[in-house]
Amino acid sequence: MTATILLARLIGPVLLVAGLIALFNPKLLVEMAREFLAGRALLFLAGVLAMLAGLAIVNTHNIWTGWPVVITIFGWISIVAGIARMAFPELMRALGGRMLSNNAVLRIAGGAQLLLGGFLAVMGYF
Repeated sequence: MTATILLARLIGPVLLVAGLIALFNPKLLVEMAREFLAGRALLFLAGVLAMLAGLAIVNTHNIWTGWPVVITIFGWISIVAGIARMAFPELMRALGGRMLSNNAVLRIAGGAQLLLGGFLAVMGYF
């Protein structure tokens, strides 16, 4: 199994489930996200984990051609998101709060996660 297929199999289902929750149980998502944003230590830890995941992806999968580029871009986004959470927690809390108060943003984000997760799951498993 190649790194591309393995990463698609790992990332795809997680995004798929997150997208489904965002679309079909947004109240749960908003409640959890508000609790998450309230905890500075949790926000920092999430930043560390996102940065580690992104670095792992980029260091094992730096492919910039074909559909696997989606995984590489996901890795770079994870690195940037991790750094932002660690270095600018108050800004991330403010942005997160604004996103949570906008139902359209939540639906768009949920739909994007659902589509990307479905695409990666199909590419990884089929």
